[in-house]
Amino acid sequence: MNCPTEMSSSKKVRVAVIGCGVISELHLHCFAHNPDAEVVAVCDLVPERAEAAARDRAPGARWTTDASAIFAASDVDAVSICTDHASHAALACAALAAGKHVLCEKSLARTSRDLAKMLAAAEARPDLVASGVFQHRFEPVPRAVRELLADGAFGRLLTATGSLHCFRGDDYFRKDAWRGTKAGEGGSVLINQAIHYFDLLLWIAGGAESVRAFSANLGHEGVIETEDTICVALRFAGGALGSFVATSASERKWASELAFHGTLGSVVLRNDAVAEVSASTPEAEAGIRRKLDEAVEAAASVFAKGKTYYGPGHQAQIDDFIRAVRTSSRPFVTFADAAATDAFVFSAYASAARA
Repeated sequence: MNCPTEMSSSKKVRVAVIGCGVISELHLHCFAHNPDAEVVAVCDLVPERAEAAARDRAPGARWTTDASAIFAASDVDAVSICTDHASHAALACAALAAGKHVLCEKSLARTSRDLAKMLAAAEARPDLVASGVFQHRFEPVPRAVRELLADGAFGRLLTATGSLHCFRGDDYFRKDAWRGTKAGEGGSVLINQAIHYFDLLLWIAGGAESVRAFSANLGHEGVIETEDTICVALRFAGGALGSFVATSASERKWASELAFHGTLGSVVLRNDAVAEVSASTPEAEAGIRRKLDEAVEAAASVFAKGKTYYGPGHQAQIDDFIRAVRTSSRPFVTFADAAATDAFVFSAYASAARA
């Protein structure tokens, strides 16, 4: 970032939350637990939702149904975008043009075209913080696995695989008209429920070079027009091969797995916990386990700080965003960082459409 000055150490970052749906509750909770942040406004197209959010979760904040009023407000330093996917690009671009720092929920964009617009808007304002939400990157265990791989603890990476089996009923999709539609969501299970694990797979393995995919609607026919099940084949930047499968039509409420196998060892994370570790020598395995045990202990302290339905990382990411704004520095997950995962989501959808 090219930022001329830092904020006064005594000044709080004044935040407006745009979109008062389910995820906004967690954002409001996290901002309330950051001593350097203050929520001054909330916004939603539905007046009742905006009013309820201000009354119940952001006491003292004003509410509005007009996002342009948020962008014009002199007492708003930053916005947190918690709306449907299709509105992210317009809101983020308008906020940056108005001089507001931006934190945007996943998926950063709905289409490649929207993604390009958001990246251009962020590049045009290098003085502002623009961060995309991938909160699991802040969790100690995934970070430790990434460091172990980068340090060569598992030798050369051979395969990296991931999966998410979860359930979303028809009522979930019918509650919000944008869900499960190409125009409103851009897809379904990969771009929504599974995107965090897809992101971790790519991030930990060091990025991908190419993808191929198949998708289907196997459990929500007549309800959604996008996929509820997908299988993605990946070639990673370092030469390793991998796959990712996800479905929202499972009988399992939520079951995730990430597995990394190298020439000298392997690790499996199941339901966000360390499930298996192996190495070519007992000494190497002991060293890997020590690092992972330390990460598990660190994760326990993070979990104790707040809400954990979406993992403990939201508080850490929001704290990082506020730090970046106050110190005029780079956030841990920039728009460009988040966009890399979005780009592979779009590539997977394009591949599946051709299959």
